[in-house]
Amino acid sequence: MTLRLILTRHAKSDWDNPLDSDHSRPLSARGFDAAPRIGRWLAGKGYLPGQALVSDAMRTRQTWELIAAELPDAPTAKFDRFLYLAGPDVLMGRLRQATAPTVMLIAHNPGIAEFAARLLAAPMAHSGFAGFPTCATLVADFDAPSWDKVEPGTGRGVDFIVPRDLG
Repeated sequence: MTLRLILTRHAKSDWDNPLDSDHSRPLSARGFDAAPRIGRWLAGKGYLPGQALVSDAMRTRQTWELIAAELPDAPTAKFDRFLYLAGPDVLMGRLRQATAPTVMLIAHNPGIAEFAARLLAAPMAHSGFAGFPTCATLVADFDAPSWDKVEPGTGRGVDFIVPRDLG
């Protein structure tokens, strides 16, 4: 069975209000523009999640809402406190609990960049892959019967995009 992961870093956040905690920082205007473009790209390519695992931070929630608005039959997201600023091991642990064949996971750097690098058998040949900039999105496939059987280094990179690639 082939499982598909859509791994997205949250869109650009707003640093204008010094009173905002990191957890409550909203998206910036650039983020509000980028996330729907990623959603349209996903829909256009047929990369449609059956399950969404999303950090419960404000910027990841908003990223999901803007992406989901562009997807046909978007699932209801599970907002997960443990995905907030999670490292690769926590991200893997949460992914291993997934049940849908195609899962979208939205989280934060530096964990998400490290996680993406660990998941794939070979890195994507895109200049943005190593740094995983805001709203970067990786689509990776795994040959496994279930998510709890997925191992690091076994993913095949199918696609990778950053918002600036979309014009």
